[in-house]
Amino acid sequence: MQQHSTSPPPTGVPVPQILRDWLQELRMCFTAPSWEHVLVLVMGAVLAPGKRTVSACLRMTGRAEAQNFSSCHQLLNRARWNTHAMARHLLSMVVNRLVPEGPVVIGMDDTIERRWGRRITARGIYRDPVRSSHGHFVKASGLRWLSFMVLTPVPWAGAVKALPVFPLLAPSQRSNLHRGRRHKLLTDWARQGALQLCRWLPDRDIVFVGDSSFAVHELAHAITGRATLISRLRLDANLFAPPPERNARSVGRPAQKGPPLPKLKTLLSDPATPWHRMTVSSWYGRKQGKTLEIASDTAL
Repeated sequence: MQQHSTSPPPTGVPVPQILRDWLQELRMCFTAPSWEHVLVLVMGAVLAPGKRTVSACLRMTGRAEAQNFSSCHQLLNRARWNTHAMARHLLSMVVNRLVPEGPVVIGMDDTIERRWGRRITARGIYRDPVRSSHGHFVKASGLRWLSFMVLTPVPWAGAVKALPVFPLLAPSQRSNLHRGRRHKLLTDWARQGALQLCRWLPDRDIVFVGDSSFAVHELAHAITGRATLISRLRLDANLFAPPPERNARSVGRPAQKGPPLPKLKTLLSDPATPWHRMTVSSWYGRKQGKTLEIASDTAL
């Protein structure tokens, strides 16, 4: 009598073919076993409400009782895959589908992931931007991430969305000293990430947008001629006119800047400052027809 070995039925809902086809461009970044776990986690992240943890993704795909559930956790803490290669393919997918023409607007912002543990050595203590104010300082312990996000209107959402494509971990100064590495400031990581994105998009006009943390000369000079940087300027920043043109009678070293200009806080209170009205089509991604009064000029 011949016996046939029967394998146990597959656990959970199978990954739909449309999801496999949609993520096929990322297939080369993973091995065959890891790729199946990636598909399961992506499917679970799309379906899971609330926090999209690995356990929540497994529950939503019917794999809460799977015997190999630890393999999905190990994909994020043990498996070897090239994060830069996947970020490059992800950037290409987002830009080709949502920003096929025109400038690519990329937002820069840092966030703190609250994590504790002996093995999480890159964490540090930072200012919590959400709970802190001008008169109240709140500290937060965790990992500091710098995220580059493509800012684009999403047709089915009806608003401008920030789609993360390239996150960078910025270890704390204590962690770098312990490992014997040179400490990089947040703006150093921003400069490195911005130049990397410029190399990945050689034929596109790029506009980087960030808050006042990224209003530094080193970052602006690094991407000059390749991209545009838009950031908030301090009201007490020193502004200068362009240097005067040199002629045959000019002596000495060329001037780097011209005469000083009024500070921004002075222009706010000056009744002679010319203001112009303009209408913004999408204010904070949703409100239409927002009227603003602006004063524009050029300075060093």
